[in-house]
Parts: sequence; C-alpha cells; structure tokens
Amino acid sequence: VQLQASGGGLVQAGGSLRLSCAASGLTFSRANMGWFRQAPGEEREFVAAITWTGSSTDYADSVKGRFTISRDNAKNTLFLQMNSLEPEDTALYYCAAQRPGLAIAFMRRPATYNSWGQGTQVTVSS
Repeated sequence: VQLQASGGGLVQAGGSLRLSCAASGLTFSRANMGWFRQAPGEEREFVAAITWTGSSTDYADSVKGRFTISRDNAKNTLFLQMNSLEPEDTALYYCAAQRPGLAIAFMRRPATYNSWGQGTQVTVSS
C-alpha cells in the first residue's frame, strides 16, 4: 500500500490549502480514510475522516467548519480542503487508510489505521 500526500506549504493566517492523497495497492473504494496531523513535540491527532462511500464524515472540533474532507474513488484520491487556516494548524499532515471491517465509530482512533502516508508539511504564519 502506498499513500502519497501532497499539497502542503507555507500560507498566511486566513489562507487556504488543499491537500491530496494518492492511494495505490489497496481497494481504495472500500477503505475508510482519514487525515491526521502532528506538530513538533505533540502527539498525532485526528483531523477528519470519511467512509468508503463518502456518505459520512467526521471532524475534530478544532477544524469543524473550516476543513472539508472528500474523496474521488474513480481516481483513488483523498482530499482535505483547508480554509481559514490558523497558526495552530501548523503540523505535518498524514493521510491514512483504516483497517477493513471497522465501524465508523472508530475512525478517530489512529490505532485503527494500518496504512499511512509520508506526510506533507503545512505551515501557517501569523
């Protein structure tokens, strides 16, 4: 399994970025997917998740209303649209594929994901 995240960069507070995650080596259209982030000295934290059909999504409270997760199963690609970015959003962002067969209720738990991308850096300046 390969998950290739891209789209990170340096942006001013209030700006926007769109992250992409290209997936291969798995049945993407049957995989619940998530975005996580990790700032220096911090634990990896949940950002957003989406079910394999795209019918259900979940967001961390800190990004709700600003970030939107989506997917294109025909192109095996996961997205994260990030608007109204804040300095506190600065982190390394990872996409991940959840282990098959798990319920939506577990999508916030990093331990339920068995495939991870290499991360893309997002830096928001004040």
